[in-house]
Amino acid sequence: MTMTKQEFEHFSIRVRGKLIALARRFNHASEWDGDEEDIVQEALMTLWQLLEKDYPVKDPEALAVKITKTRCVEKYRRRHIRYEPITDRFAIPIAPASSGTDQMDMDTIRGIVQRDLTESEIRLLTLRRDFGLSLDEMAAVTGRPKASIKVSLSMARKKMLEELRKMK
Repeated sequence: MTMTKQEFEHFSIRVRGKLIALARRFNHASEWDGDEEDIVQEALMTLWQLLEKDYPVKDPEALAVKITKTRCVEKYRRRHIRYEPITDRFAIPIAPASSGTDQMDMDTIRGIVQRDLTESEIRLLTLRRDFGLSLDEMAAVTGRPKASIKVSLSMARKKMLEELRKMK
């Protein structure tokens, strides 16, 4: 399903209250005082990015709900992470020695992806890595069963690993 910007604005106005109520219930149940508006805004931005990239979305409202739930859980988990200030002792060098090899590694992986993976596998890996979608969210976006997505991701990773091993 594709939407124009204006259609998406109407859609977001229509579902915003439902998504805020969902985030509010999650915050209340988890005894967290997070900002529901921020969670909903992030969820709608993620949905818009998916629609902009022409990912097939069968039910945008259902996907918006799933993304909102995922964002709530992410916020809840992040609040348990402790951050420590960076001191001079932990200073990061401007250009790490590994930067050249890191770029070569990324180029190698890109080559394997483009050469050995199907469009479907690339799309699933992108949804997982770039958008951070769960298997349930990916199923809602693609219309494929969750088990099928899990197998496809596993096979894609296995192909990549086999190609990397051949290069040694």
